[in-house]
Amino acid sequence: MEICGIDEAGRGPIAGPLVIAGCILLKDIDGLTDSKKLSEKKREELFEVIKENSFYHIVFIDNETIDKKGLSFAIKYGLNEIKEKLIAKKYLFDGNSNFGVKGIETIIKGDLKIKEISAASILAKVSRDKFMIETDKKYPEYNFKKHKGYGTALHVKEISEFGYSSIHRKSFKIKSLREP
Repeated sequence: MEICGIDEAGRGPIAGPLVIAGCILLKDIDGLTDSKKLSEKKREELFEVIKENSFYHIVFIDNETIDKKGLSFAIKYGLNEIKEKLIAKKYLFDGNSNFGVKGIETIIKGDLKIKEISAASILAKVSRDKFMIETDKKYPEYNFKKHKGYGTALHVKEISEFGYSSIHRKSFKIKSLREP
């Protein structure tokens, strides 16, 4: 086991979990790149191929933990759990900070450069999207299946109309909803 690629999805949304995935590929997989550069259909196809041809671990950190302990804590927690569950010679995380976790190297735009990080990017994104689509069934008024919890104009309008749900990150302040 040489390289464990690590990436996250859901750092910026105002609802839902942060998802961090680690991936050690067992064989080359065609079509891997940053999950944001792929269509939803292609991501879902690759998600299954990656799961069948890798050792992987996916960590969900819920909105309540993010609100109580902060995003940096959540990322650090996820990175530590991946290191605990996946044994590799090298751990490469997409971005410019390892959040104080020893033994994790960072690579800016790693999801475009390193196939293991690309695979982790896809695992994290698809897992989070599936969670938000399922959550939409519980809270259809928020259209989570459409915006996945990101702060779109539609989502902000829904919050102003219906208030916060149990999966909203209340510590994330939305300027347009602040009292004057």
